[in-house]
Amino acid sequence: MQKIGRNTVKNLSAAAVCVAIGILLPMVFHFFGGTGPVFAPMHIPVLICGLVCGYRYGGLCGLIVPLLSSLLTGMPVLYPTGLAMMLELCAYGVIGGLLYPRFHVYPSLIIAMLGGRLVSGAANAVLLGIAGKPYGLTTFLTASFVTALPGILIQIILIPALILVLERSGFLSKRPSKRRTETASI
Repeated sequence: MQKIGRNTVKNLSAAAVCVAIGILLPMVFHFFGGTGPVFAPMHIPVLICGLVCGYRYGGLCGLIVPLLSSLLTGMPVLYPTGLAMMLELCAYGVIGGLLYPRFHVYPSLIIAMLGGRLVSGAANAVLLGIAGKPYGLTTFLTASFVTALPGILIQIILIPALILVLERSGFLSKRPSKRRTETASI
């Protein structure tokens, strides 16, 4: 039997918490009158999961959260919105998890947010096209950047602050980049 390391248990636990928060946070926002497309509450724990736990856990969290939320709460509707969100959030988790060990939190976060939105645009274009509904550039830009501006601002302010708290508490230790390590050894 393979031994499970401390980091694996820590990452599994943190990812499970992010999945739970990803299901509960949208319900809290809806209770107080907030809407998902405006505040994007599901995005926050997925982005955090990718940054904290790495791309594998972040990607899996991104796939699972919209699916479980749809099955348990009916939000989002599974097709086409939920499926497009699964791909978008998966991209957030993967991109953030790949970039954060090599770069600071802000570029990692912003590139993950842009990459996820591009995946969302492509997924919506295909899925809505199949459903016979138009989805053009104007719709993409409006939904991804104009309507979602409050959520984008919340993510840009809240997530780096939470990452800093996790680093200072000792829960998260930022791994040095390979480039810096190679340069230091030369």
